[in-house]
Amino acid sequence: MVISLRTSRGNEVIWFLGDVHGRFDHVMKLVKLHRPEAVIFLGDLECSLPLDMILRPILDITEIWFIHGNHDSDRPAFWHNLNGNSLADRSLHGRVVEIAGHRIAGLGGTFESRVWLPGSPDTGIQNYADYLDRLTLRPQHEDIVATKKQHALSAIYPDDYFSLAMEKADILVTHEAPSCHPHGFSEIDELAQAMGAKMVVHGHHHDCLDYRSEWPTLGFEAHGVAFRSIMAIDGSVIS
Repeated sequence: MVISLRTSRGNEVIWFLGDVHGRFDHVMKLVKLHRPEAVIFLGDLECSLPLDMILRPILDITEIWFIHGNHDSDRPAFWHNLNGNSLADRSLHGRVVEIAGHRIAGLGGTFESRVWLPGSPDTGIQNYADYLDRLTLRPQHEDIVATKKQHALSAIYPDDYFSLAMEKADILVTHEAPSCHPHGFSEIDELAQAMGAKMVVHGHHHDCLDYRSEWPTLGFEAHGVAFRSIMAIDGSVIS
């Protein structure tokens, strides 16, 4: 049975923000209008400036939280602007935080064959340090090594995944989708189930499919938030 997390406080408690890919105007406009308690970016922010600078007009209005997506490591500046500013401690990746009365866990990034791709041969890599060690074993041009190091920042690593699985949460936010999406992964299902999560919210695929028929089997509500879209905790679409 799926236990709903809908609240009598309506849709202005927590908002989940689909991949913005460098565009934040709609977020700031609607936050100023509706004043939610907290917003959570679901990855692929692609920050051209430090995140605290971009969102300065709404920092006093709502709590800002985020996970990273695969495109947040496309450029060194994107990664630094997301993780090297005063909002760096608002990353939910690999941890559980109480936000507006709900325990929310985050798993940023995507499954990558060079690190960990479910169903593919085991690479033996458990964390980013392991990946860097593996790079040193094979002579490569320094530019190639730098590119691989950069892109691997946003991969999902087993250590992060299995550490989260030992925690408990009401909601799990991910960049990758659970198995109910055509390109999703059962490993996201298993993580949510291990944590006792009653809701999984993901970005990445830029769509908002109807998963409701899958909820009883999954044991949790699953929601995808579309490209530059905004969904409230009650499942309603704000934008």
